[in-house]
This record gives sequence, C-alpha cells and structure tokens, in this order.
Amino acid sequence: MNVTVFGDSILKGIVWEDGRYRINHDWETRLSEECGLSIRNCSRFGCTIGKAMAAIRRRSAEPGEGERAVLELGGNDCDYDWAAISADPEGEHLCHTPPEEFRARYREAIRLLRESGRRIVLLTLPPIHSERYLRFLCRSGLSYENILRWLGDVEAIARWQAHYDALIRALAKEEGAELIDLRAAFPRDPKALEPLLCDDGIHPSRQGQELIFNALRARFA
Repeated sequence: MNVTVFGDSILKGIVWEDGRYRINHDWETRLSEECGLSIRNCSRFGCTIGKAMAAIRRRSAEPGEGERAVLELGGNDCDYDWAAISADPEGEHLCHTPPEEFRARYREAIRLLRESGRRIVLLTLPPIHSERYLRFLCRSGLSYENILRWLGDVEAIARWQAHYDALIRALAKEEGAELIDLRAAFPRDPKALEPLLCDDGIHPSRQGQELIFNALRARFA
C-alpha cells in the first residue's frame, strides 16, 4: 500500500535530545517493514496547513487510487509568535492559523486529496505539557512573566491546542474521513505524560514515538 504523509515535526520524527533537535526515522522504517507500506513522508518541521498546501496540491494533481493520504497538522497552526507576546503582553496576538482559516484550509486539503482518488486519514494531536513548553520557550531570554500575563494561566496553552484537536475531530466526522486518535494513546495524567514528551514539552520522546508507532501499526497492519 502507498501512503503519503503530510505532517509537521511530530511525524517527521523530531526529538529534542542533548540540547538539540534530532530526527528519528524509526517509526517510519518499522511501519514500512512490518506493514508492507511504501511511505512518502512530506512532513516538515514547523509545517502548518498553509505551508502544506503546495505539496498537497502537487500530490493531488497525480492519480492516487488506492493510496492513503495521512494528515497530521494543527500543532504549529495553533502556536503563537511568543517573542511578540513577550515584548507586548498587553497587545492583541493571533495564532499562526486562526480557527476558521484552519478549518477552511484543512477541509480544502481533504477534498483535494479525495478528488484525486486517495483515502483520507486524519490524526489527532498528541498532548503537550504547558509548563514545560513555556519554560523551554523562555530559556533564551523571553519573559516568562509577560507571556504568562498574556495567557492568564499556563494551562491556556494546552487548552488552546486541545481546541485544534477538537476541530480536527469535527472535520473527520463532517468529511467522513478516517481518524486515528494519537491523543488517546497518551495518558491524561501530567506526571505519567512527562517521560513521553521531550524537554521542550511538545515533541514526543522516543517513548512517546513508540505510542504513535503502535497507533499507526494498529491501523495499517
């Protein structure tokens, strides 16, 4: 089976280790070997639905009968320009892709890929650790206090990301797309979640990537 993945750093296999980002291709290699898949991974670090659309349009222009198109996006769309917030915590700041724009573009991507004969598989967003993420953001000089003032409380980060997860679930239902629930593979308890995320609070650790691999294998095996 041919599978094309349109995702961000989660399915790119990015982990934060020893003070820098590394790429771990293990999930992709193992899934290909164990499930007999030919995977074309178009995932990119920092990718949003807007940035992914060029690759989605190119792929949609090619016949795709029998191919699975896997979409794993949203984590960067809901993120903010934290340096701008740190500098102006009283200002108005929008995330990279506001909700209505995200819904519209994601729906367009689903329909383009489906019209080319592909079957659509949407992935939910793995959970994040708000406090760890904010500490990581501020490690190089951003103001923790200013960002927290703008947020109201630190868990607003996770709640906003969960809102985008809900948008993806709603789109899957509205568009009749298959949904693989990566989020459900992770524990809800913050303490249990900690070893499954890197020190940046947003990228799954190698242990967390194992949960993602198992969720994908259960679908494609």
